[in-house]
Amino acid sequence: MIEKMKLLHITGPRDDIDRVMDAYISRYEIHFENAAANLSSIPDARPFAGTNVYKDTFARAKQLWDYVKGEPTAATEKMKPQEAEKIIDSAYDLAKEIMLRREELRQERLKITELMAQLEPFRKLDYEFRRILEFRYIAFRLGRISRDYYEDFESYIHETDHALFYVCHSDENYVWGACFVPEVYKSEVDAVCMSFHFERISIPASFDGTPDSAWLDAEKKLAENRKESADLKKKLHDALSRHRRKLAGAYLSLESYCRNFDVRKYAVLTRPQTDREGNGAGEYYILYGWMSGKDARRFEEEAGKDEQICVIEEEPDAHLGAMPPTRLKNPGIFRPFEMFVEMYGLPAYNEMDPTIFIALTYTLMFGIMFGDVGQGLCLAVGGFLLYRIKHINLAAIISFAGVWSTVFGFMYGSIFGFEDILEPLWMRPMENLMTTLMLAVGFGMFLILVAMVLNLINAVRAKEAGRLLFSQSGVAGMICYGGAVFCIVLFATGHALPATGILAVMIGLPLVAIFLKEPLTSLVEKKGDLFPEGSKIMFFVESLVELFDVVLSYATNSISFVRVGAFALSHAGMMGVVLTLAGYESGSPNMVIIVLGNILVTALEGLVVGIQVLRLEYYEMFSRFYKGTGRPFRGFYASK
Repeated sequence: MIEKMKLLHITGPRDDIDRVMDAYISRYEIHFENAAANLSSIPDARPFAGTNVYKDTFARAKQLWDYVKGEPTAATEKMKPQEAEKIIDSAYDLAKEIMLRREELRQERLKITELMAQLEPFRKLDYEFRRILEFRYIAFRLGRISRDYYEDFESYIHETDHALFYVCHSDENYVWGACFVPEVYKSEVDAVCMSFHFERISIPASFDGTPDSAWLDAEKKLAENRKESADLKKKLHDALSRHRRKLAGAYLSLESYCRNFDVRKYAVLTRPQTDREGNGAGEYYILYGWMSGKDARRFEEEAGKDEQICVIEEEPDAHLGAMPPTRLKNPGIFRPFEMFVEMYGLPAYNEMDPTIFIALTYTLMFGIMFGDVGQGLCLAVGGFLLYRIKHINLAAIISFAGVWSTVFGFMYGSIFGFEDILEPLWMRPMENLMTTLMLAVGFGMFLILVAMVLNLINAVRAKEAGRLLFSQSGVAGMICYGGAVFCIVLFATGHALPATGILAVMIGLPLVAIFLKEPLTSLVEKKGDLFPEGSKIMFFVESLVELFDVVLSYATNSISFVRVGAFALSHAGMMGVVLTLAGYESGSPNMVIIVLGNILVTALEGLVVGIQVLRLEYYEMFSRFYKGTGRPFRGFYASK
């Protein structure tokens, strides 16, 4: 279901906006609209501009609270801005030196970590850096080369007598090493190395000893750095925790002031009038937003007692061009299925919420396609436990689907693939192939007719007469498709078909209405010209092609539901294969294969069936009655 919305205009003196936010609006969920865009008809309105003066202090408060940790809770009333700023500034001065030192330590850690990363590949080079740097006639290069070029580079090194490459480290992508070459050949070898994409790595000459000893020394410094940083963090935590209550009060107060200040970007101000001294007088803010009907009534009752606030309520239909945001409100048992609706698109405010429809049809079709008592119970229990622990909506959907799987498992007489333990309450799909497939198609036809009924409801809500009467899922489409289904049922049950004249009225006349949908819609809705601009011949050609597509879609959409029966058959077939591999017919089955087979079939078939059912929902049913063009309700205070 879609929660009913009210459009509110909230007005008051400019300097009173913060009090109104704190005392009233902050206690409700409100979806603000940009008043400057929606109230453009007011000639003297201008944006409520301003700089958030609390932003920097609140940023400091957040930085300080990171050291205190936990959720800030204040037992005192909201502080005034000056008092909160004073507390934060005082605490910041207390912590400033420690935080600066920790920042210095962080920068040092970055440098040490970077140096360790550079030294790591060369730790096997057992030679002191300082002595290498003292070479007068030998040049050296440290670096890495991609394995794509290393083989050719290695061939070059072996073929020349004036270069040596010492491999220090390698992985699947690179080879690290040191290249030694006489000074006279340095330029030549550098050019060759460049052609092989040799990447040089610079190591600071300040290290004494070998690369390994330099790396160990850096590791020691890094450990000391981290210890000092942790000690300073604890020291700061202990110091700030002594003032935890005041800091929490200041933090929450500044957070509220910052949040309230952000409301200004949605507001406009009326052009100020001036008094005799030239000072601004009579300057008012205007806010414009949506509340649920229940919240709007409560807010108006409270605000009505305040002389500084003026609240005007509008119904959504009374404001031309206003598109209310959509806020779904379904019973808890159906709420997880809102995920599927949101994936397709939220319903527009005047559309029907299909959450309950998809909840019932999705789980029902899942159970028909995957009917097994044992596996269904595993899905139901496992999904329920996962939802309770992790609160994952998909887990709740799996649990509900598992319940229907269990129900149809009893209907089919199947438990963990065994079909000789339970007697079926209805039938075994593998023993009634054609019946299963035909019933699936018939079930699909019924669901398509239900989708058409929902389309009629949505068309009435949207006040779209053309869609209601002449669309392929409107009255014309429903009569045509329903007539065809009726004829199929008569033929399948051995009854005589209606006369040709009756068929022409039941099927032919609605197809003509669908063919002439655009001119008939223009006529009914009084839009002016009956035919669209352009050639009428092309219009009739395009309409004929579209009519052919409509007729074809009726057939393909119906046949698409064959998969409902096909998966019921495939489940029995897959479990039959598992039991055969386990040697069930021999009388001494391998229980390990049976258990693993059940796990594999449950996971694989559950995934495939879940996707296929969702496809049927979206393409065969939603496309007939649902647009999903709504925009979400975003409560300003709830989103903070």
